[in-house]
Amino acid sequence: MNKYIRLLAILMIAVSFTFTSCKTTKDGLPQKIETQAYKPLTNALLWKIQGNGIVEPSYLYGTIHLIDSDAYFLPNGTLAAIDSTKKMVFEIDMNEMSDMGNMMSIMSKAFMSDGKTLKDLISAEDYKMVDAHFAKIGMPLMMLERMKPMFLTVFASGDMDPAGLQNGSMKSYEMEFLDIAKNSNKPMAGLETIEFQMSVFDSIPYQAQAEMLIETIKSGDSGSDQMKEMVEMYKTQNINAMIAMITDEDEQMSEYEDVLLSKRNKAWISGMKKMMSEMPTFFAVGAGHLAGEKGVINLLRKEGYTLTPISHKKS
Repeated sequence: MNKYIRLLAILMIAVSFTFTSCKTTKDGLPQKIETQAYKPLTNALLWKIQGNGIVEPSYLYGTIHLIDSDAYFLPNGTLAAIDSTKKMVFEIDMNEMSDMGNMMSIMSKAFMSDGKTLKDLISAEDYKMVDAHFAKIGMPLMMLERMKPMFLTVFASGDMDPAGLQNGSMKSYEMEFLDIAKNSNKPMAGLETIEFQMSVFDSIPYQAQAEMLIETIKSGDSGSDQMKEMVEMYKTQNINAMIAMITDEDEQMSEYEDVLLSKRNKAWISGMKKMMSEMPTFFAVGAGHLAGEKGVINLLRKEGYTLTPISHKKS
């Protein structure tokens, strides 16, 4: 199953790092409290959710999908928050990974349709550059050229090597929380399916994905520096700065912001409300979903919930 876990981690990273910022436009959700101007959030990854009829508090936690093991940390109160809840919910239901047949079917969707290959999307010169880059990192491009370019973009970044999950040099917050939930026999669920997350890639034309791949490889060391900066922001729990940085670095993806981020955040709210009304729940989603006017925190507040930041000190 480890191979499928690594592929899932790759998917999460690719989606997470192509999100753009949340701009101040109306989100279409019904207003249940007085509308106020959006203000930047407190630096915190862990938020307590109360009010709007729920008896016991639930919690919302912002993850980063892969991080160096020596940079991994949990804010004070995280384990206590998990322990106080009765259910753990991720972006996707992690139990789906246990069905190998299901995973094989889903991973087949990582490839382009109609027999398209990378050669159909980029110039011969650019293909030669991409081929040399993948050869350098020990991944023959001929084995990967039918894969959707967005996935290749993730593979192309040395800072996001999923093999690190195998050798222990990297950790996944989702995998860590998954182990905690299993060890405590806590039921798990997802806000969306793996199949839906895979379909997000189909919303971005292959040509646009290929252009992002070329840009990633050409950026070279600057991409590594940006990842380090993102991790530093995560360690200080500055979720506002993380979104601002993603906006600056991924302007070419801005036209896909609605389907990649805003619509997904909005769709999650009804499910979160239902789960919280049934039992105290711990939600773990990418930190890029938390802040912004269309972020999950603001959307829940508009529904009448009180969200309180918990200590941002490391444990």
